[in-house]
Amino acid sequence: MHTARYVWTALVGALALIAVIATLCAILISPLLGSLVALVGVLWMLFQHHAHLARLVRWAHRPIGQAPLPQASGLWDLVYSDLNRNVRQATIERAKLSAELERFRDASQAMPDGVMYLSLTGSIEWINRRAAEDLGLDLDRDRGAPITNLVRQPDFVHYLEAGDYSEPFLFHPVRRKGAALLVQVITFGDGRRMVISRDVTQIEKLETMRRDFVANVSHELRTPLTVVSGFIETVLDGLDDVPREDVLRYLGMAHEQAARMQRLIQDLLMLSALETGAPQPVEDVFDVVGLVREVARETEALSAGRHQVTVVASDMCQIQGSAKELHSAFANLASNAIRYSPNGGEIQLRWRLLDSGAGEFCVSDNGIGIAPEHIPRLTERFYRVDRGRSRETGGTGLGLAIVKHVLTRHQAELKITSDPGEGSCFCAVLPARRIVPTRS
Repeated sequence: MHTARYVWTALVGALALIAVIATLCAILISPLLGSLVALVGVLWMLFQHHAHLARLVRWAHRPIGQAPLPQASGLWDLVYSDLNRNVRQATIERAKLSAELERFRDASQAMPDGVMYLSLTGSIEWINRRAAEDLGLDLDRDRGAPITNLVRQPDFVHYLEAGDYSEPFLFHPVRRKGAALLVQVITFGDGRRMVISRDVTQIEKLETMRRDFVANVSHELRTPLTVVSGFIETVLDGLDDVPREDVLRYLGMAHEQAARMQRLIQDLLMLSALETGAPQPVEDVFDVVGLVREVARETEALSAGRHQVTVVASDMCQIQGSAKELHSAFANLASNAIRYSPNGGEIQLRWRLLDSGAGEFCVSDNGIGIAPEHIPRLTERFYRVDRGRSRETGGTGLGLAIVKHVLTRHQAELKITSDPGEGSCFCAVLPARRIVPTRS
């Protein structure tokens, strides 16, 4: 307001000055010269104002901050000064907004969830890296393209076009085999949409494992429970009529099935403790050759003379670790060899030190062997190559899963080699830092 009053005052003053000069010229020289001076003065003022206005218009057509304001004096210097102050303020505000926007984009890019903004027509306005990875899109190339032209799976397209976003949508993208995304659409503004994607692949896998685990445990317990219940019912119904030999046989078979359930429960408890990150047991240093020979004796007892069990353990040393857990792992490897080797088969338990300083415990057999496609899944819970044979021999389907977790807790590795019809070799390789050489 102060500047406007000054401008008007200066303008009136300039016109008054021209009028005074023109009047003096008219009085002292001639009226015609006075009129001419007044006309020239007014025209000069109009020309100056027009020139400054033209420069201002040219400056206004350029982006703010890219060109300096024109230089001027007098009235237009005041106008340019005010404009320059406003431009500086606008530049500062724009820089703040740009910084805020950049921080928002950085935060959006750092989010663990995918974020994508869609226009009214469903075109991609902005997308972060996580969403691009989830949906198989390109951050730069696909911006501005309709999302339904890029992700064409019918269930995804139907969810976007249906308009009912009250519940999230579980989406399995074709471009990421085995992946699972939880997609949620949020509308905002004048009909724009924000698409949020969350990778729930691991949660889906855990849920599948949980369902399979419950189904497998139920199935594993149902069979022995049915047998035990059947035998007990048979004995109770015909206790006076069933010969003593049959009663003893029924009770013996029921006892075997009860023992099988007990082994399953024990293995489940041990595996649960290992998988849930139970506290590391107190480690000690023990004689590994003695442990191998103890496992060999248990293996011979399990075989009951049906197999030839040999031990090769000439490298005397000690191991630092949990003797109880490693005994369980070694015994599981040996018992599997017994279960999957025909009568008369040869089972070898071998301990040796490798050139790297690591220790290796191997169980080899000349049994039925394993096809290559089964080997990667052998350590899964309840996974069996031959379900019928495993149940016949009393296996719980948890042995190798326990071995895997025990070895992981000891920073060790399980190596498996096998040929169908030729036999198998399972080796537990313990790191060199766990090997304690025996002092001579």
